[in-house]
Amino acid sequence: MPATGMAGRAFYTTFPLRGSKVARMERIGRRYRTTRAAKDYDAIVIGSGIGGLTCAALLSKLGRKVCVLEQHYTAGGFTHSYEREGFEWDVGVHYIGEVHKPNSQMRRLFDVITDGQLEWAPMDPCYDRIIIGGRRYDFVAGRDNFVAEMKKHFPQESAAIDRYMELVMKVGSAMPRFFAGQAMPAPLARAYRVVRDYLVPREMLRSTREVLESLTQNQELIGVLTGQWGDYGLPPSQASFLIHAVLVRHYLSGGNYPVGGSWKMAATILPVIRAGGGEVFTYAKVRQLLVEDGRCVGVVMDNGDQLRAPRVISSAGARLTFGQLLPEAERARHGYAEKLSHVRASFASLTLFLGFNASATELKLPKTNLWIYPTPDHDGNLARYVKDPEAPFPLVYVSFPSAKDPEWDRHYPGKSTVQVITGALYEWFEKWSGTTWQQRGSGYETFKERFTQRLLAELYQQMPQLEGRLAFAELATPLSTEWFHLYDRGEIYGLAHDAERFRQRWLHPVTPVKGLHLTGQDIVTAGVGGALMGGMLTTSSMLSLRDLRKLWKVIAEWKAPAAAVAAPVPELA
Repeated sequence: MPATGMAGRAFYTTFPLRGSKVARMERIGRRYRTTRAAKDYDAIVIGSGIGGLTCAALLSKLGRKVCVLEQHYTAGGFTHSYEREGFEWDVGVHYIGEVHKPNSQMRRLFDVITDGQLEWAPMDPCYDRIIIGGRRYDFVAGRDNFVAEMKKHFPQESAAIDRYMELVMKVGSAMPRFFAGQAMPAPLARAYRVVRDYLVPREMLRSTREVLESLTQNQELIGVLTGQWGDYGLPPSQASFLIHAVLVRHYLSGGNYPVGGSWKMAATILPVIRAGGGEVFTYAKVRQLLVEDGRCVGVVMDNGDQLRAPRVISSAGARLTFGQLLPEAERARHGYAEKLSHVRASFASLTLFLGFNASATELKLPKTNLWIYPTPDHDGNLARYVKDPEAPFPLVYVSFPSAKDPEWDRHYPGKSTVQVITGALYEWFEKWSGTTWQQRGSGYETFKERFTQRLLAELYQQMPQLEGRLAFAELATPLSTEWFHLYDRGEIYGLAHDAERFRQRWLHPVTPVKGLHLTGQDIVTAGVGGALMGGMLTTSSMLSLRDLRKLWKVIAEWKAPAAAVAAPVPELA
């Protein structure tokens, strides 16, 4: 999160940016114009998050011509980066597990869709530090190291810790069986669901708190073991143990960061799509799915253009796809109002982007993420905060992207960045909904400033050397997420990862609308890894047996190129 360090650099040039000396990133993708779209795409993908890009790249590898439509000014979804005042931040990629293993499924899939042009850098052995009321607990890479650290702090809970780790591995190992139906055509998937629950551990669809309290009553230990709950957006009593176990297992061997920044993901996938004759368009907002005689045959763009293809894949999320993009008659025909009532949006967030005029080395910034909590009672902390936004933050997550990226100092010498994140309710900002980004008025800015100062205080308490060194600060609210990513409740993880979500049979890549498919984090799990696998499963579900064999051959036999070849510079928007 392997090739030469210059891979993908051809896609980025330097150009002036308001308030900064120079920017190194050209926006990824080609600006949509009516005359620029072809008339003969094999598939259209709505949304350029990692799920949509994965699907588009894999189809391109099989000889399909794919059009990706992104309403934002740059492609990548939550993997994109942005610059302001001479600093650069990722917006959603903070660390990824397993990609440092050359033969892991996730690493191999990334290599295939980027032609091996995406590099990864390891974080510190302590990838996550859980801080509860000032007490520190380190999550150290390696299963044995993790267990040893937990037993060091909780020697009386040795048996519970061993049993917990056994359950995490057991549930994590069962994930392929749980999601196998997502790679199958709909009729076969329905038959598989009949037997699936007998093939997976029953703990998967119990709440995380219920499972952990069957092992121990030590609430401090439970608070520590669930100290990454912000990675999936639900506290222990609400989150399914499925999502908790898969997240813990994902990071057990350590965390990694994409060399050069998270924008390198989309930048290195783009040439693969173009090599298949396709394109990634930006400023390309879809107004509605085009359905004729019960079959999805394309999309209607915001400017009225119609783009047609025999397959349309939505990476825009289930709620947006079936609640807004699908024509009302089709929604009613397939009962989507009732289906959507069984799922809910995940928690929204606040992200504070900070820039400092000193290097990460000078400021002693770690490659370790910090998770800060007032008490180990995550459910209680969240309940108090939801009731009163002035209550202590239920969690504060701190990431140090400039310290994680080995290329950072080459591009931004003498500078560093930090991100501080917490949860928020969309309702707190709803009265400003519908206003224009950066033009929401003084009341909005004053409200934001209160959160900014509180988050800074949390940061300085942990990193006092940063106080007085701040050069830039910008707070993104749920309205920012709504504006740039079209999630109407400001959510970042799509559908909430409770047990009810994973019981929904209709959350499948093959929809009842012929020609329409769903991909991304809503058909597997949240995050880059979940959406990546979602892209692969969606692709698999669409293919004939012959083409499915070709796909698996492409993935199984992929080898790094003998020498990296620079891709052509894309046309300017």
